Amino acid sequence: MVQEKEDATIPITTLSPPEGNTTFLGGTTWCVARAGARQFDLQSALDWACGLGMADCRPIQTGGPCFEPNTLLSHASFAFNTYYQQNGNSDIACNFGGTAMLTKINPSKHLFGLSLYLA
Repeated sequence: MVQEKEDATIPITTLSPPEGNTTFLGGTTWCVARAGARQFDLQSALDWACGLGMADCRPIQTGGPCFEPNTLLSHASFAFNTYYQQNGNSDIACNFGGTAMLTKINPSKHLFGLSLYLA
């Protein structure tokens, strides 16, 4: 028989935002790939976002409207941002093992050519 203690406490864990991400107060944010991230890590994170993460990556497939520029950084940024937007724009949705970061600069206009990134 299991006996309960009256003074038993349950430990509570407090989670902090993922290291390397920044919370912006107000305004529109996008989740993009870190320029200095290792290619292997970026590819793994991209594969996860488009697979188990269920981000809609059809636009970055060959012939898709956001296939160009055909770079790992651009494709990862598109997938990361799609996942981030689909998951409520929370800091935790823009981590990807430290390969992503939040920005207030619209990547559609400044970083990756003509691809339209959700906001």
